[in-house]
Amino acid sequence: MKARLLAAWCVVCLGASAARGHPNAPCEGGTANEFACSNVELLAHVSLGFFGSSRANDIWGWTDPITGVEYALLGVSVGTAVVDLSSPHHPVIVGTLPSSTSESVWRDIKVYADHAFIVSEAPGHGMQVLDLRQLASVTSPPVTFTSDANYLEFGAAHNIAIDEDTGFAYVVGSATCSGGLHMIDLVDPANPSFAGCYSGDGYTHDTQCVVYAGPDVEHRGREVCFSSNLDTVTIVDVTDKSNPLLLSRTGYDHEYTHQGWLTEDHRYFLLGDELDEVRNGHGSRTYVWDLSDLDAPFLVGHHTGVTAAIDHNQYVRGNHVFQANYRSGLRILRLGNLDLAEMGEVAYFDTAPEADNPNFAGAWGVYPFFDSGIVVVSDIDRGLFVLKPDLDAVLDCEDGLDNDRDGLIDTDDPGCPFPSTFPEDPRCDDGIDNDGDGLIDFDDPVCSLSWPYWEKTPGCGLGFELAFLLPLLTALRRRRSGWRTPAQPRRTLP
Repeated sequence: MKARLLAAWCVVCLGASAARGHPNAPCEGGTANEFACSNVELLAHVSLGFFGSSRANDIWGWTDPITGVEYALLGVSVGTAVVDLSSPHHPVIVGTLPSSTSESVWRDIKVYADHAFIVSEAPGHGMQVLDLRQLASVTSPPVTFTSDANYLEFGAAHNIAIDEDTGFAYVVGSATCSGGLHMIDLVDPANPSFAGCYSGDGYTHDTQCVVYAGPDVEHRGREVCFSSNLDTVTIVDVTDKSNPLLLSRTGYDHEYTHQGWLTEDHRYFLLGDELDEVRNGHGSRTYVWDLSDLDAPFLVGHHTGVTAAIDHNQYVRGNHVFQANYRSGLRILRLGNLDLAEMGEVAYFDTAPEADNPNFAGAWGVYPFFDSGIVVVSDIDRGLFVLKPDLDAVLDCEDGLDNDRDGLIDTDDPGCPFPSTFPEDPRCDDGIDNDGDGLIDFDDPVCSLSWPYWEKTPGCGLGFELAFLLPLLTALRRRRSGWRTPAQPRRTLP
């Protein structure tokens, strides 16, 4: 009770205190206030004192479908805090849902149908359900929430995943199902019900479950879970909850298979091993798995980052992966040719600036899925960070990656005629007559004249002008690696 009163008193002063702390600090000269950064702006930092808690853990997000307000859902040792981000420079703690039993340094949160579902390793905790639609009616924050439901078919659990396309939750790391997939039907969010169990591969540390839409036609349209099972990547078809089917269980030279996320095309699985940096002494490492055959996935290779920090949780949005890497904070990597495990760092924000060594402190989680482009990060010791990455700061044609997977990079790729202005695009170097005029790639004058047109039918009356300008523009293109134009926006975050 004392901790709750302290949190309430602190939040009354949140606006002024946050403004004096870390308000709207641009990343300039490699820092935002005391935090090392690159291409990431600090919008706000809310320290743990405001939450009446000694430690933070997981983080997720929710957007009110009626008001459009974005909220951060931050796991802390005493429970789950809800933070209004409608003014991202001055976030407001709306309230806290206390832990259903005792405090815990482990908590995990996911959202479905405007409800938050929360598990913890606190003994007897079960799964809390919080109806998020009530947030808009809170007029005098902060408040103390009560659970709208408590699912008690298990006690402590490590993690929860939700397939939002099917409305099923998958709790892992509990004392049920041998620590494997404990399946819950959320069709009525306030009345969750047991749906099934998969225990065939023992303890699961984390999982992502989706309606598979990748290249393996045999399994397309099936609900599939991609699990990190301590020493294997384990893939299970859970379409029939009463009869889940193991598709594959694949090991590698592991230390502790921790967590991973699918690329949006479901072709690859990006995996983090939580102990390889500690035991093997290399930099933050991301393993790339090819899922073209779910019955026989294989490890393509790995990308090793520039710091020694341990990688913890990562999520893919578009062609970027957002990683919470403990002592090195938020790292954002652009995905290149994943057949070669190719990635490149394009932005970062170090929430733990003291050191990047492989210790279990710093950034725990990251949520990069807000439409606004805001990214929220939870730091174990420093609380909540509200950040705004500039993903256009490093352009496709200058990022050192084979973005269109044609074997050519940046200015060596004819898809980059004006490298500081346009994305690396295959339409003028794909060997196809895209506009049906009988001319292919740079034999087509349109590809040499004006990149926004790519290869498509030119307008009437341009033939003479194109023929006249083509030799000059071709010569300029051949010299393209020797000059740059001012950086221009490439695209907005999908």
